[in-house]
Amino acid sequence: MGRLFNLVGAIALSCLAIESAARTVGYSPKEWIKPYPRAPLQDIVTWDENSLFVHGERIFFYSGEFHPYRLPVPDLWLDVFQKIKALGYNGVSFYIDWALLEGKPGVYRAEGVFALEPFFEAASKAGIYLIARPGPYINAEASGGGFPGWLQRINGTLRTRAPDYLKATDLYINPHYAASVGKAIAAAQITNGGPVILVQPENEYSGATSNVPEFPDAVYMQYVEDQLRNAGIIVPLISNDASPHGYNAPGKPAPVDIYGHDGYPLGFDCANPTTWPDGKLPTNWRQLHLQQSPNNAFSIVEFQGGSFDPWGGPGWDKCSTLVNEEFERVFYKNNYAFGVTIFNIYMTYGGTNWGNLGHPGGYTSYDYAAAIREDRRVDREKYSEQKLQANFFKVSPAYLTATRGSASTTAWTTTSALTVTPAFGNGTGTKFYFLRHSTYNSRESTSYKLKIPTSAFGNITVPQLNDTSLTLNGRDSKVHVSDYDIGGTTLVYSTAEVYTWHKYANKTILIVYGGPGEIHELTVAATGLTVLEGSVRSISTRGYTLINYQATSERKLVKVGVNENIYIYLLDRNSAYNYWSVDQGPHDSSNPIILQAGYLMRSAKVHGTTLALTGDMNATTPIEILGGVPSGISSLTFNGEDFSFKTDKNGVVTANIDYPKPKLAIPKLNSLKWKYLDSLPEVKSSYDDSKWTNADLKKTYNSLRKLTTPTSLYSSDYGYHTGTLLYRGSFIATGSEKTLYLQTQGGSAFGMSAYLNSSFLGSWRGYDAATNGNNTFTLPNLSSGKKYIITVVIDNMGLDEDWTIGTETMKNPRGILDYSLSGHNQSSISWKLTGNLGGEDYLDLSRGPLNEGGMYVERQGLHLPGALSAAVGWKDSAGPVADGIAGPGIGFFATEFDLGLPGGYDIPMSFTFSNSSANATGAYRAQIFVNGWQFGKYVSTVGPQTTFPVPEGIFNYHGKNYLGVTVWGLDGGPMKVPGLELGIDGIVWSGFGDVGAVKGQVYEKRPGAY
Repeated sequence: MGRLFNLVGAIALSCLAIESAARTVGYSPKEWIKPYPRAPLQDIVTWDENSLFVHGERIFFYSGEFHPYRLPVPDLWLDVFQKIKALGYNGVSFYIDWALLEGKPGVYRAEGVFALEPFFEAASKAGIYLIARPGPYINAEASGGGFPGWLQRINGTLRTRAPDYLKATDLYINPHYAASVGKAIAAAQITNGGPVILVQPENEYSGATSNVPEFPDAVYMQYVEDQLRNAGIIVPLISNDASPHGYNAPGKPAPVDIYGHDGYPLGFDCANPTTWPDGKLPTNWRQLHLQQSPNNAFSIVEFQGGSFDPWGGPGWDKCSTLVNEEFERVFYKNNYAFGVTIFNIYMTYGGTNWGNLGHPGGYTSYDYAAAIREDRRVDREKYSEQKLQANFFKVSPAYLTATRGSASTTAWTTTSALTVTPAFGNGTGTKFYFLRHSTYNSRESTSYKLKIPTSAFGNITVPQLNDTSLTLNGRDSKVHVSDYDIGGTTLVYSTAEVYTWHKYANKTILIVYGGPGEIHELTVAATGLTVLEGSVRSISTRGYTLINYQATSERKLVKVGVNENIYIYLLDRNSAYNYWSVDQGPHDSSNPIILQAGYLMRSAKVHGTTLALTGDMNATTPIEILGGVPSGISSLTFNGEDFSFKTDKNGVVTANIDYPKPKLAIPKLNSLKWKYLDSLPEVKSSYDDSKWTNADLKKTYNSLRKLTTPTSLYSSDYGYHTGTLLYRGSFIATGSEKTLYLQTQGGSAFGMSAYLNSSFLGSWRGYDAATNGNNTFTLPNLSSGKKYIITVVIDNMGLDEDWTIGTETMKNPRGILDYSLSGHNQSSISWKLTGNLGGEDYLDLSRGPLNEGGMYVERQGLHLPGALSAAVGWKDSAGPVADGIAGPGIGFFATEFDLGLPGGYDIPMSFTFSNSSANATGAYRAQIFVNGWQFGKYVSTVGPQTTFPVPEGIFNYHGKNYLGVTVWGLDGGPMKVPGLELGIDGIVWSGFGDVGAVKGQVYEKRPGAY
C-alpha cells in the first residue's frame, strides 16, 4: 500500500476489496465475513476456522519466539532467523520491551540496538513472518515485565482502565507522536511490504485479584486495541490467554480477531528433570477451542519450548532434560492432534538478560533450554527433532483442513495402552493418525498393530507382514499416515514418519524415518522395486509395493515405479537429523534442495548450472544432494568455495566439504596487565555527596506499600530503577548507640552491605528465595556529638513482574523499607541516595536505560571503552584472581586485549567463574563489562550461573576489547575471585557472513559525575 491508513480509511478501502479477495481464496462474500468480528481491514492476511491465509495461500504458521532485545547485535538477528528458517518454520514471535524504549516518561528512543527496522529487514531477508507483541505489558521474565520503572509512581492500578495508567502508555503506542512502537510496527506490516502479519495486544490478560472487579475489562482491552488500530495496524490482532479461558475471543467483549492461548504443561520444575507428573498432558483443548472460538484457526501463541530457571536453580542442563526432544515428540504431537495451525514455541532462541534487563526471578542467561542455545549453537537434539516435525507440515497441506475424530484407545490399534486421534483430509484422501501412550508419561515400550482404512485395500491391519509389529517406546509419539499424496502417487500408508518429500521433473524424493531399531512398513501405489542400499522385505502386487524395514544407522534406499522414479530413503531418526530441505527463496518451497549434510544448512541457490550452498560445519562433512540439482550441473560451491563433486546415474551429487579448522589464540586473563580502582569511595570521610539526591519525599508515589520511614527511601520515587543503589544516612551520635537495624529490598537473591563511616558493619549475602532482608548490626562505640555516615549498598536485581492484575507486584519498591538506630528516632537520620548517573536522564543512550547501575565506576563511565586513559587514580594490578580486593568493599578491575580471530567462523566465547579454588576467601558478587556492555552478574553464594556467553559484536573479534570486572566482597576480609577464564565454546566454519562490532558510547569525562 505504501502508506499508513487511519482506522476509518482502512475500513473503507478494505470493504471495496472484500469480494475480490474472497474470490481469491475461494469464499463467497457471505462466507468470508462469517468468522470475522468486524469487516477485515486488508485482504492479504486472512483466516477461516482452519488456518491463516497469506496472499490467498493457506499456511501453517509455525513460529519460534525470539526477542531482539536479548541479543543486542543487530548483525546477528539474521543469523538467528536463518537458523529458525532452517528448522522449517515460517514465523517468529517477538516481544518489545517498553522499559528499554521509554526509560524517561515522554521520551521514546528506538535507535541503535533498540531500533526495530533492522529486525524487520532481517526477517524479510530470511523469509520469516512475524507476530509483533508490543504489550504494553509483556511479562517475559523481563524487569518489571517490560514496564519502565517510573510506572511505580503511577497511582492507578496497572493493566486496568485507570486513567493515569492509560495515559502513561500513550507515547509508547500512540500514533499522534512523531515516533512510537505502534507506528514502527504499522510500517512493517505485510500490507506495507514488511514481515508483520499478526499483532498481539497486551499479554496473558488472564488473571486478576478480587480488587479488580471489572476483570476481564472490555474497556481496558478495547483501549489497547484501539491504540494499535489508530497507529495504523490493520493486520489481524491475536490474543494469548495464559490458559484457555476464552477471554477476548470473538463474540466476547473487546474481541481480538483470532483467539489464542498459551500452554506450559510441564511447568518449570527443572530440579526434577525426569519427572512428568500425571495429568499434565492437555486432553480437552480441542473441545475448548470449538466452544470458545470455532470460527478461528486453533492457535497456541506460546507453547513450552524450554523453561526459565531462577537464581539458585538447577541450571540449564537440567532444564534441557526436562523439556527435551521426548517432550517435543509427546506434547507437540498432542497439539497437532488437536489441529493447531498457528503454533509458536516459547522460546526457540532465548538470549541474554544483559544490562540488568531481567526480572529478579532469573539470572543473566536466558538460554531457556531452547532449541537454539544462548550462544546461538544448534547442537541440542531438540533442534533436530523440531526440524523433523516442522518440515513434515510443510509438505502435508491436507493437515490444515483435516477433520479431527475423537481420541480412542480401541478403534485404531490392537492395544488399549495406546491412544490414537484420527484426522481425515476434508476434501483430500489423506488421513493422519496421532498416536501416543494412553498413560502419556509411560516409559514402557508397547507393541501394537495399526488398524486403518485405505482407499486401496479397505480396512487393514498393519504391518501386513504377520511376523512383525510396531513399537511405541516410552515417552514417544508418532504420526502415521494413509492415502497420503506424494506428487500424484499415493502413499497408501506409512508407519514410518514422513520427514519430507518433493516431486522434481525427473524423480520424486521421499524421506521417512523411525526410532532406532523399530520395524516400519509402508506401501506405495506403484510397482517396480529396486533396492539400492541396505536390505528390506518387500511385496509387489497388483500395482502396489509393500516395504518393511528396520530403522537402523544403516540407510535403506529403494526406487519404486517404472515411470514414477520414486526414491524412498528409509532412515532411523538419528540419521534423519542430518537431512535438510532448503527453500531457494523466502516463503517459497516450490523447488527445495533436499540433501544430507552436517551441522546447519542456511541457503541453496541454483544459478544456471551452478548450485551454491551456504551453511555451517564443525567437522569435515560429506554431503549428498538428493534433489534439486540443476540439470548438467557444472559447479558446486559451499560458502563461496568451489568443491569437486560426483554425480551418479540417479542424479545424486556427492562431495566432501573440508572443514578448515583455524588456529586460534585468545588471551589468558591472568596474564594480562590489569588496572584497579576502588569503586566504593563513598565510605570515606572525604567523600562529597552534595550532588546526590535528597531522600526528602514525605509521601511515596508508590501506591502499593505505605511508608514505614519518615521520608521515602524507595529508589523509583527518585528515578533510580536499575542496578546498584547507594544510600548515605547522616546523624549526630549521642554515644549510646548500640545497634542499627535495616530492612532492605532488592528482589530475589539480592545482596546488601552496610558501613558506618569506613567501618564495615556486615552484609546481607542473599539467597534465592529472599526478596528482602533484615539485618541488625552491632555498632562500635560512637563519640557523642560527632557526625557519622551510614552507607548502604543494595544490589537491585530488577523489578518484579505484574502477571496477576491487581497484585501490583511491579511496584514492589527497591531500597530501604525500614530502619532503626538505637537511641534515636528515625527522623534524626537524614538520607541521600543515588543510582545510575542521571537516573531517568541516563547518559548512555547507546546501551539504554538499564545497562548502568549506581556503582562509582558506572557513574563515572569507567566501564566504557577508553576509560584506562582517564586520570582517575588507576593502580596497577594482577587482576581479580591474583590480587582481589584487600578488604570488604567494591573493587573494579579493568584491562584491554586484542582479538585477531579469523573471519568466516562462528566462534562463541564465554567467561567462566570458578568457585572451587583454594583462593576462595568469602562471598562476593561480580559484574562483567565487555566494551561497556554488562554481560554478566555473578553471585557466588547463590548461582547457578558460572559461565557467561558474550556474542561477537559485543566482543570485537578483529581488534581491541575493553574488559571490566566489578568485585563486591560481602564478608569482612580480603576477597579474591577464585578463578575467571575466557574460553572458546565452539568453532564453526560459517556461511553467515561478517559481524561488525556494535557501536556504543565510549569513555569521556562526564560533567557532574560524582
